[in-house]
Amino acid sequence: MKSRQKTSLQKLLSQRFPIFKWVMTLLLILSLTSCTEKAGSQEVSIDNQKTASQISQVCRQFSETAPPEVIQELRPILELYQPLVTIMTPTADEVIEDNTITVRFQVKDLPIFKDPQWQLGPHVHVIIDNEPYIAVYDLNQPLVLSDLSIGTHTLRVFASRPWHESFKNEGAYTQIRFHIFTKTDDNNPASNLPLLTYSSPNASYGAEPIMLDFYLTNAPLRIAAEDNPDDTISDWRIRYTINGESFILDRWQSVYLKGFTPGKNWVKLEFLDNQGNPVKNVFNSTARLIKYEPKGKDSLSRIVRGELTANEVRGIVDPNYTTKIPLTKPTPTVTPKVEVSPTPQPQVEKPPTPEIEVSPTPQPQVEKPPTPEIEVSPTPQPQVEKPLTPEIEVSPTPQPQVEKPLTLEIEVSPTPQPQVEKPPTPEIEVSPTPQPQVEKPPTPEIEVSPTPQIQPAPEPQEKPSPIESIQKDQSKLEKTGLR
Repeated sequence: MKSRQKTSLQKLLSQRFPIFKWVMTLLLILSLTSCTEKAGSQEVSIDNQKTASQISQVCRQFSETAPPEVIQELRPILELYQPLVTIMTPTADEVIEDNTITVRFQVKDLPIFKDPQWQLGPHVHVIIDNEPYIAVYDLNQPLVLSDLSIGTHTLRVFASRPWHESFKNEGAYTQIRFHIFTKTDDNNPASNLPLLTYSSPNASYGAEPIMLDFYLTNAPLRIAAEDNPDDTISDWRIRYTINGESFILDRWQSVYLKGFTPGKNWVKLEFLDNQGNPVKNVFNSTARLIKYEPKGKDSLSRIVRGELTANEVRGIVDPNYTTKIPLTKPTPTVTPKVEVSPTPQPQVEKPPTPEIEVSPTPQPQVEKPPTPEIEVSPTPQPQVEKPLTPEIEVSPTPQPQVEKPLTLEIEVSPTPQPQVEKPPTPEIEVSPTPQPQVEKPPTPEIEVSPTPQIQPAPEPQEKPSPIESIQKDQSKLEKTGLR
């Protein structure tokens, strides 16, 4: 029984083995198809009008992103121009007997200038052989190229936007070939083959995303490949390799990428045919070393980061644009300052009026000391002529006490005048005699220190002298026993 089951199972397996083989083949085909779809997704579409939600991953490190918003706002202003670039000197195939040349250009239908504030503006990129471009913002000043090697050289020039994106219209690019002393085969691209001109990135950058840009000449339209299957160049590709990671571009447009490493980064640009093979022509494979330093302070870095608005930097695309500086708003702030200025006006200093009042006040004070009452001072002296005069010398000691009632001076002035008529004038001779006898030194000292005060002092003494001095003299005589 078991043997019959084995034989039936073997027959069944032998019949179904072709089916199993077919299923395995189908699974293998499906897996290969999915792999090819993944590989095809590495090609990058570089439509500049993409939004942030349409960012495509081009490799593990780098990602494509939309252009900065300010650049998107400014770009349509320059779309009105179709620049036509011409090299005036040197001329095509000119042999120059010097290794220094002067290059002059002419650009039509595009203003070439540099905004003085932002140091950006429409310009031309000048590339000698395959060196990094030279940006020219003033066509009135010739460009001098010195220390050129002997032999053949190619000069390529094309119009560029302020953020270094090339104009791609017909006539925006031109090139010539010239020779230093003699012709050679160097730097001489074939005219029947596509020519790739590397433009950006170049030099250093201070913000991401960083733009990749190039120029194509002699490259046929990609539509032509459908009509001519034998044409291997019409279905061309551009391969970018950054820090060892590669991705493919199939359109002639600029692209913005993020993911650069701070510091040095290397970029390689190649022109490929539809088989993915490089097209051999001079300059079709170019490598550049760039430097990325985040937080750059230059104008382009600030535009990319969005720190400047389109209205602020509109002068980089329009030479006639005058920036509407918001300084007009602070003008009202100036008006309150004008209001403050009248406030000092009420401070019209009235101090000059009190000064006028002060000037007359010292005058009456000066009039007081010159009162001729000094003449009256001798008049009381004859009153002192009485025998009590020797004791009058003691009277200067209480002078400070007498100084209080100065009002008596007015009363004294009339009273002593009639007393002057008394004839005891000869007794004046007696009065000086006791004075030297007393010879008290304090009396002259008092006269020296407050001399102006001494003059009014004797006057009050003379007023009370007729009565008080006699009484004092009598009391003193009684005490001394001289009476």
